[in-house]
Amino acid sequence: MTRDIPDGYVGRPMPRREDGRLLQGRGRYVDDIRMPGVRHAAFVRSPHAHARIVSIDVRAALELAGVHAVVTGADLVGEVADAVVSPPIPGLVPTRFEVLPTRKIRFQGDLVACVIADDRYLAEEAAERVEVEYEILPAVTDMFVALADDAPKVDDRLASNRVVHRVHTHGRPDDQERDAAFVVETEFHQQRQSHVPLETRGCIASWDQGREHLTLVTGSQVPHPLRTQLVRRMGLRDGQVTVESPDVGGSFGQKIALYREELIICALARRLGTPIRWNEDRLENLQASCHAREQWCRTRIMADADGRILALTLDIVEDFGAYCFYPANYIAEVVGIILTGQYRVDHYRYDLTVALTNKCGVGPMRAPMAIASWVMDGTLDALARESGLDPIEIRRRNMLSAAQLPYDMPGGETLLDVNIDETMEAALEHIGHARLRADADTLHGCGICNVVESTTYGSRFYKNSGIGGSGHEAARIIVEPDGTVTGSVGLAASGHGYETAFAQVVGDGLGVSPDGVAIRLGHTDAAPYGMGSRGGRGGTAGGGALYECARMGQEHLLHIAAHMLGLNTARNLRMIDGRVEKLVDGAWRHAGVGIADIARLAYFDPLALPEGTRPGLEFYRTFDPPPMTFSNSTHACRVVIDRHTGQLTITDYVVVENCGAVINPLIVRGQQIGAVAMGISGTVLENMVYDAAGQNLSSTLGDYAIATACDIPMIRIHEKATPGSRTPLGLKGMAEGGVMGAIGAVANAVNDALAPLGVRASRLPLSPVYLHGLIHGHATSQH
Repeated sequence: MTRDIPDGYVGRPMPRREDGRLLQGRGRYVDDIRMPGVRHAAFVRSPHAHARIVSIDVRAALELAGVHAVVTGADLVGEVADAVVSPPIPGLVPTRFEVLPTRKIRFQGDLVACVIADDRYLAEEAAERVEVEYEILPAVTDMFVALADDAPKVDDRLASNRVVHRVHTHGRPDDQERDAAFVVETEFHQQRQSHVPLETRGCIASWDQGREHLTLVTGSQVPHPLRTQLVRRMGLRDGQVTVESPDVGGSFGQKIALYREELIICALARRLGTPIRWNEDRLENLQASCHAREQWCRTRIMADADGRILALTLDIVEDFGAYCFYPANYIAEVVGIILTGQYRVDHYRYDLTVALTNKCGVGPMRAPMAIASWVMDGTLDALARESGLDPIEIRRRNMLSAAQLPYDMPGGETLLDVNIDETMEAALEHIGHARLRADADTLHGCGICNVVESTTYGSRFYKNSGIGGSGHEAARIIVEPDGTVTGSVGLAASGHGYETAFAQVVGDGLGVSPDGVAIRLGHTDAAPYGMGSRGGRGGTAGGGALYECARMGQEHLLHIAAHMLGLNTARNLRMIDGRVEKLVDGAWRHAGVGIADIARLAYFDPLALPEGTRPGLEFYRTFDPPPMTFSNSTHACRVVIDRHTGQLTITDYVVVENCGAVINPLIVRGQQIGAVAMGISGTVLENMVYDAAGQNLSSTLGDYAIATACDIPMIRIHEKATPGSRTPLGLKGMAEGGVMGAIGAVANAVNDALAPLGVRASRLPLSPVYLHGLIHGHATSQH
């Protein structure tokens, strides 16, 4: 569906309307919200990575004046149901866990007890007075060790620490080796990371005893699914729970799951009959909130003498930490599905294994499949080094052409609406072909990474994957009696600019100025049930639903306008900036009727409406996008490595991107730059480190390094967009591909620089210590 409005609002770089309040300190984050009579929570956490709980003595804590409750796992048995993750997926082991452990803890920072007091300081002091006796158990912090038969079991209910083993095969990859001129195995290891949002997690829960109603205020990407989980775990009905997500200071995937802390706060608010708030500190966030990314991959590529791929196999092992807040195959599965991307691969297999360890549980982080592009293009670079062929020429020979699209990828999805051949050639032109020579002090490298970014994830994707839930989104638009417009959708913003972009979408679809459109998000009582913000789906699924709803609304408005004008049909009418225009002698002229006139009639004079037309102006529409939509890009960069220190410097960075039709170029550019910056940060700096005993050595920002503006190069971005063919307005998802491309481009550039030395960097981060070790022969390039 395309719009027919001249000079429409979609595509304009309109300033973000949210910024006015956010930049002036007038935002409304969880910590800004004040509630009379609120009490504060603090958690007692385990200092050990693996231990049995022998006893918990809370008497000293309860002796403090102003302490109202100290709750342990035994107190909540029967009050809150266990978390059960058991979708019917072959190879996935069902798991369950308590909201508060009653028998043993599984990682450093695991929950032991919760204290409720008059203020936070008192709650923290009382938490320190809780005496816990532990029986320390052997910990396992390496995913390969965890998979051994004699490894300590993280979850005593399970037969082993292996919670997933799945194999997908397309064609006959093993039969191709006899015809291969080259067979190359390559390893890739992505380190454990964390999301580090500016605003850590937090919540306020209140229980209205008279109405038997729970209200939870928390920063969440998915208010409605969060409510559904609360209802199931607490034995309530949907109508008894309201979830409100106010302004959110970043999330990057960390604020999707219903974690145990928020659930405990809700349960205690109901039990005590008083509002309770909890604010996570930075130590808790880094140590015990949610981690991501720790994956090891090995590819085996078979190619003919010209470098054309005959077959490809992927082994992937992922460390899922101590608890499964998501189906454990979810993240690794997407890597396997999209790995081949823009390349033709007729014979393919992925074999994925997921292990539990005594570390913080993991979940999706911006671009959960982030490693995929590095693995694919890094494999082609390894093939080039082994064969002596040019790595760019290998990419060209295996790349799908426009004539071959749509293409059924061997991972199971259908690729279309991409132009990776165009983005690659443009990126090569922008980065330049000149090769800088190494000298006594420096090594120079140039890297390129092609990215196919899977986005949106419609219901069919979840159905095919065996994961419960839906991928649809819902929109509601109300034309108010004064002619202004309110739009709502089941998403929640955490820096996305939705209030601005969605007003533009509604403006175009309805035929009104975005200035007269208010967007309401993040409140389950105000917005229709939707699946929330995740997976690059906001603009496509949410924007698509709003646009289709707005078009339906415009059709209804023009039907009423035609009646008001004495016309039998609205065929020659349109709405522009809230004015009805009529086509007269080939020219559009103002008809003397506007949206405010139509609204007054619809609300205050319904007997004057066309026969069969109901009073009021409210519209509702759902949109279920394709299983996946695909954006694509090519990232290219140049790096310099100091031979003496291993210090890596990125001297140039280019992105050529195709993310489809763009709602707001200003917002999109911010998302693109932010994604690249996040990818660079994870590639060269971030590293969540545990020792052999399971102690987290990176639980402060003094130890867990993240990039600053000084670490990010100037990023040159160029567009080569093609619209999506299966979505309203030609929209595609975006904002995650930059992470994928940055990892691959920087890592490939580093390996180009190291190639003359005969070594290869196979693991991240690319720290000075690691690179120095490779350069001087005292670091291993393999796991």
